[in-house]
Amino acid sequence: MSLDFSGRVAIVTGAGQGLGRTHALALAKRGAKVVVNDLGAATDGTGGDGSPAQQVVAEIEAMGGEAIANGTNVCDEPQVAAMVAETMEKWGRIDILVNNAGILRDKTFSKMSLDDFRTVVDVHLMGSVTCTKAVWEIMREQAYGRIVMTTSSSGLYGNFGQSNYGAAKLALVGLMNTLHLEGAKFNIKVNSLAPVAATRMTEGLMPEEAFAALKPELVSEGLVTLVHEDAPSRMILCAGAGGFARSNIFETKGISLGEAEATAENLVTRMGEINDESGHEAFTQGAQQSMKFLSALMK
Repeated sequence: MSLDFSGRVAIVTGAGQGLGRTHALALAKRGAKVVVNDLGAATDGTGGDGSPAQQVVAEIEAMGGEAIANGTNVCDEPQVAAMVAETMEKWGRIDILVNNAGILRDKTFSKMSLDDFRTVVDVHLMGSVTCTKAVWEIMREQAYGRIVMTTSSSGLYGNFGQSNYGAAKLALVGLMNTLHLEGAKFNIKVNSLAPVAATRMTEGLMPEEAFAALKPELVSEGLVTLVHEDAPSRMILCAGAGGFARSNIFETKGISLGEAEATAENLVTRMGEINDESGHEAFTQGAQQSMKFLSALMK
């Protein structure tokens, strides 16, 4: 089976290097027309250089594909609107959005400035929100859309020195959960990718042998599965070194104490029951939690 993206148009942010580059190439190889968006900044978000995006466009054109380079800052709403308008003028539709652009400003929370916290959240979270908002009505009107948020194990599980990055990455899962619900009747599918790959953002963080095995091209194969016509929705796909897994958020069955017994002292003594994972559930809407507690109370 070969996944065919002929006639599809994709915007990939942060596509000048690393994972964004291999995402763009993987989609173009399968026939998609690609907007290669990249500000060309350093890993901390400073500076700018249009040549990486241009080089990726040249790679795509060399394989017989179609692509355009774009230097939009994903945090700048007017620039994002202009990028979307340019894409619509050239190709008339937008089928796929891969929110991949990101930066790092790692420090322990005690040493991190609020500016560094805010900037990282702005790029990862608000950059994804801004780009998604810009294509949302287009996808609704054409009754087709595939959107991927780039989350991270740092957000799902925590990582020392990355409170800003982790907060933004888990927030994207929350965004995915709601957009999955709101986009369903318009055939808009929204997923998250949690990658582990050898890129300039992970360089020096792991042994050289491990770094060599974490080829970004392997992660991009997972990305393709999240944006094709029969893609799942509301999936957190974890990918690295040719391995793939799904991450889920579960809620334990818990206990129901009722108003009279619902004291902190009783909670402490019964914490083992609250933590008991037998009978846990993966909810698909926030209201399910409310119904669970209210149903237990009624019983």
